[in-house]
Amino acid sequence: MKQEEIVQLSLEDLNDRLDESKEKMTKMLLTHNVSPLENPLQIRSLRKTIARLNTELVKRNKQA
Repeated sequence: MKQEEIVQLSLEDLNDRLDESKEKMTKMLLTHNVSPLENPLQIRSLRKTIARLNTELVKRNKQA
C-alpha cells in the first residue's frame, strides 16, 4: 500500500487495515518458520506497510 493511498483513508479504516496487516504478518511469519515462503520479500513489504500505517496514525493523533 502506497503512502498516497494511506493518506486518503479515514481513521477507522487506518485502524482496521493496521489490525489486518498485523494479523497477516503474524500468520506469514509462522508459516515462514515452518516452511519457507515462496516469496520472502512479502514479509519486508508487509512490515513497511505496517510502519506506514503507524506513521500516519501518529501524525493524525498529533494533529488532533
